[in-house]
Amino acid sequence: MGLRDVLIFSFVFGSLPFILARPYIGVLMWSWLAYMNPHRLTWSLAFDFRFSVVVGGVLVLAVIFSRERKRIIWTPVTFAWLAFFCWTGVTTLFAFFPEDAGHEWSRWWKINLASLITLLVMQSRERIKMLVWVITLSIAFYGVKGGLFAILTGGQRMVFGPIGTFFGDNTSLGLALVMIIPLLRYLQLEAQKTWMRMALAGSMLLTVVATLATQSRGALVGLVGIAAFFVVKSPKRLGLSLAMLVAVPALFAFMPTSWHERMGTIATYDQDQSAMGRINAWWFAINLIKDRPVVGGGFNTFTPELFKRYAPNPDDFHDAHSIYFEVLAEQGIVGLVLFLALACLVIRHSGWIVKACRGRPDLAWAGNLAAMLQVSFVGYALSGAFLGLAYFDLAYHLMVIVVVTRQLVEDSLRQEALAVVGEPGPAPQRPLVISSGGPL
Repeated sequence: MGLRDVLIFSFVFGSLPFILARPYIGVLMWSWLAYMNPHRLTWSLAFDFRFSVVVGGVLVLAVIFSRERKRIIWTPVTFAWLAFFCWTGVTTLFAFFPEDAGHEWSRWWKINLASLITLLVMQSRERIKMLVWVITLSIAFYGVKGGLFAILTGGQRMVFGPIGTFFGDNTSLGLALVMIIPLLRYLQLEAQKTWMRMALAGSMLLTVVATLATQSRGALVGLVGIAAFFVVKSPKRLGLSLAMLVAVPALFAFMPTSWHERMGTIATYDQDQSAMGRINAWWFAINLIKDRPVVGGGFNTFTPELFKRYAPNPDDFHDAHSIYFEVLAEQGIVGLVLFLALACLVIRHSGWIVKACRGRPDLAWAGNLAAMLQVSFVGYALSGAFLGLAYFDLAYHLMVIVVVTRQLVEDSLRQEALAVVGEPGPAPQRPLVISSGGPL
């Protein structure tokens, strides 16, 4: 065993007693393993060792036996999430390939269990902040690493994620990096020390370079989308616009000719074999849903066998390449409606937090976090239109953070209202404006 293997085994197994005593440490450890995948940076025994299973098992025991107060926060997001999860169970029963669908559903319910435990355990401001730090820096590690690699190689080679993970290929890594860039900005807003703010700014820049170097057209669309969202929503539009006018041309000039040729196929998609393959996969989903509109085909529906039955070009087999068409084909129209409803509710909840925290220094952390989560979900919605990551655990983990953050804000406002009522004499009431959006 190499030194890296020894360090990871020692660190993970050394954390187990602390997880049993404090379950929130288990959530942080599981998140680190899930998003950084440190074992994939080794070459020996640790590489294929299932650390997440070990930590997850200990975490479940810790939650069961912990005396900490645990509650499910029931909101429209929670109900939509539960409904979508239950519906995937129904579609699995009626799947074209029940065994394959059941295998995928077993991974899906574990993702949901991890999110549920996060909801139960991470119900304080300090724990949410720690979780955001762990998730963000775990994925940003590949942004910084990939950005440096791109600079050293002149952008001539694609940047990939850790092997055998949700974002191991270049396109999936591009989506993950798009989602994490706004959270790096949140950490920068929260940082107190100058050197830390500068380090996070450098990390954001390198992560943008790494995102471009993935040569993912979907990631490029997501980058443009979150940049536009920043400009439109930010109160410092002029300064941000000027910074982008300087940075964007420099970044584009840095990328090699091969990158520009690949990105240019966005406009000439009808001449690009890869783009036409995506369209063929999307028509496959539409034709399949005409035959099975309610339950779809279940997990793992995108197969060569079914392409011969439903695809316009039966020999051009592709994965879904879209979170929307993936859910449509696998979960049916009902599943797609629940999926879209969940996404809209998460973005709306984030907007409510932004509005409720405006002008409140004590809640500025929550307002900044919600604003950046909005941008992150915008990036997921845009990049996801071209990538098949509908069941990406990061999206559901961030959803839970939105739910908990809103509850913390509501609790704070409720306590303030009770304190005001208890004081003698009239006192002005702070209105709660429920709306989406808000300045970043």
